[in-house]
Amino acid sequence: MNWKIFSRKPKADKPKKSKTREWVDAILFALIASTIIRGLLFSAYAIPSGSMEGTQLVGDYLFVSKISYGPRIANTPLSIPFTEPKMYGIKTYLDFLQLPYWRLPGFSEVKKGDIVVFNKPDEADLEHSIPVDERTALIKRCQATPGDTLSIVNTQVFINGKAAPNAPHQQTSYLVTTNGVPINPQIKTDFRMETINTRDSNTDEMVIPREHLAELKSYSNVKSIVTVIQKGGEYDQNVFPHNEKFKWNQDNFGPLVMPKRGWTIALNDSTMILYRRAIEVYENNKVEVRGKDFYLNGKKADSYTFKMNYYWMMGDNRHNSLDARFWGYVPEDHIVGKAVVTFFSTDSTKGFFSKIRWNRIFKSID
Repeated sequence: MNWKIFSRKPKADKPKKSKTREWVDAILFALIASTIIRGLLFSAYAIPSGSMEGTQLVGDYLFVSKISYGPRIANTPLSIPFTEPKMYGIKTYLDFLQLPYWRLPGFSEVKKGDIVVFNKPDEADLEHSIPVDERTALIKRCQATPGDTLSIVNTQVFINGKAAPNAPHQQTSYLVTTNGVPINPQIKTDFRMETINTRDSNTDEMVIPREHLAELKSYSNVKSIVTVIQKGGEYDQNVFPHNEKFKWNQDNFGPLVMPKRGWTIALNDSTMILYRRAIEVYENNKVEVRGKDFYLNGKKADSYTFKMNYYWMMGDNRHNSLDARFWGYVPEDHIVGKAVVTFFSTDSTKGFFSKIRWNRIFKSID
């Protein structure tokens, strides 16, 4: 018997990629990888304002973990990555295709005390066409979670009747009265003091870190330093829910229950004031009031069951923070992620060679 020996023909060598093709492939790979990382794992954010001053400083750059609470799938998948929602007045996303809210599983839920990045809720009132994920990103500390009852008494936050732990570097404002000799500007810079407003020629309302209070009081030109607290019962129309029936202000507020998915409330004048925004704006229902009756999506209703969880976010710099006290609770679909580390920080008040805050590089956030 004759055996035939078959041999495989050698494969032809694949043509080598051109340098241009190699660069194009590398750039595409980098864009895809970075988009996945940014969209599902981590994002970088800068601290633009002093609302978290004391804990996070203006000029801090943060890594925000999206996998901590579960990555949120983009509402607007057709957008230019790594850009602001608008550049030179032109939108960087297409809103004709918008996906419903959906979040992948995460490692944990949002906890009280977490520093959280989220989209600004009240921008829904400015332009209803702005998708949630294209709204301004804010960073605050979570004070209350779904189902919690929150109150503020003389600036102290209470959750379910118990005083909540204050942030280690939490700040507030004080009335500083001098004998007419102003405080040295260099001291203000060194102590990171900020003037909110001037009451008269000798008195300023100032944000002062607590660790510098004792030294400031010892200065000969300082006559007194008094904590600023707005009295309970004084109605502030700028404070949520912006209704005289609830005479709340930034220092004395509540009690207010955070809506929770599956929680059912009776519809009446009070609950409409407190929760209509969530029912109508965040959960997309048409609300009508006809005499003493309430209608949801054209049907008479005497109760409502929430579809989402809601959170209460406040800045650690209590008298210099536009937060939930002014625009209310944050819906779960606005949550972006948990701030985990400060990877870089610069101080705009310093000279070129001392601009970088080396002690904050890769500093964990708590």
